Amino acid sequence: MWVTEPAPVTINPKITKVGIIDRSKATEETEKHDKIDRILTAEGKNFDKEGSERCVKGLIEELKANTRFTEIKMAETERIQNPGMGVFPAAIGWGEVEKIAKANDVDVLFVLSFYDTDTRIEYKMVTKNVVSPLGGTVPVPEHHCVVSTIIKTGWRIYDVKDKVIADEIVYEEVVVSEGHGINPMAAAQAVMGRKEGVMNRSTNIGIAYARRVLPVRVRVSRNYFVGGSKSFKIAKRRAQTGDWDGAAELWLRETNSPKRKVAGRACYNMAIHCEINGDLKGAYDWASKSYTDYKNKEALRYLNIIKYRMAQNRELEYQTDH
Repeated sequence: MWVTEPAPVTINPKITKVGIIDRSKATEETEKHDKIDRILTAEGKNFDKEGSERCVKGLIEELKANTRFTEIKMAETERIQNPGMGVFPAAIGWGEVEKIAKANDVDVLFVLSFYDTDTRIEYKMVTKNVVSPLGGTVPVPEHHCVVSTIIKTGWRIYDVKDKVIADEIVYEEVVVSEGHGINPMAAAQAVMGRKEGVMNRSTNIGIAYARRVLPVRVRVSRNYFVGGSKSFKIAKRRAQTGDWDGAAELWLRETNSPKRKVAGRACYNMAIHCEINGDLKGAYDWASKSYTDYKNKEALRYLNIIKYRMAQNRELEYQTDH
């Protein structure tokens, strides 16, 4: 079944105006070091700059695709100090945060605190057997090139209204490009083609971060009893065809079975049916009856799942109450 889970990051539901800041660009003091880093790691001109822009673009597009916030915009601000070189900078002072928020008329700031790529190149020669025009095979040298690009990003969310850092996280992902051929130029295609892969992944990182503040739909599975009586077997076939109400009709009848094991299983299955229909209170009551009245151990495990889901729903109600 599909269930809606609360966002991993909770932001005051009254907050609707979002400002975005890209703090990842190197300051003049660190730009010289970044130039050296680009040479050492085979980075192209403006590689990190373009990657950070793609991150922010993905973030904005995903936030706008949802109705959680009414206004999303890049916050206008002077460049904020950044150590560069992939170091997670210290948090922005609250005085500066409030100044930026007031100037841009926003209640919360999403900040890409840093963006950095580190590229490693592995080059080797191997021998490959190819079919000869004269028959048989002949050994031919082949060039192999593997380019691994590590993307590191650091994010923070400043909740100006409640004056708290609502989230702080570092992502690290790897994009691998490979090339091979009978000459070095063919192998070098891996280097030439890596940029598109890194840019696409950067966009996806921004999208993934936006989803940390949005409720998410996830697929979950549950086990239910299919044996114990003739009715259970019929109910199983009904459930397999998607007729859960028809299956529940038979399970409900079996909750009054004189056989305690059958009645306990029927109560458990009724709890599953209630959860499918979104009735967590009913699921809790049936699972509790299955365990307390009939000592069904599976029901006790299921009760913990239901308790967790009920807590999640309370959090979800808070997050969406705006």
